[in-house]
Amino acid sequence: MAPSIPSEYKAYLAAHGAFEGFTIGDMRPGYVALWSMDEVPSNNADIEIQDYAPGFLAFAGDGGGEVLAFDAAGAIFLLPLIGMEPQYAVKVANSFAELEARFERAI
Repeated sequence: MAPSIPSEYKAYLAAHGAFEGFTIGDMRPGYVALWSMDEVPSNNADIEIQDYAPGFLAFAGDGGGEVLAFDAAGAIFLLPLIGMEPQYAVKVANSFAELEARFERAI
């Protein structure tokens, strides 16, 4: 069963819209393109995440062949689109709030 979308992600999208840009410094993922709430279910179905990486729910891309995905606890992982398997998940944040704090914003 796929994790649900954390409320902090929904609240961020409602307040700011979908972020597309870089994370500060050398912190992973480097580039983030968030998906709208409408895109999350269809994009997850398209990449067949529940077949190849059960227990994850993708919500963004990194522009380089990986998706960002929540686990059941709301932690964020990078998953490769090619060779997608849970064993290749790399944790990049403990929560969406932690990831969002890294978004580079234009001044």
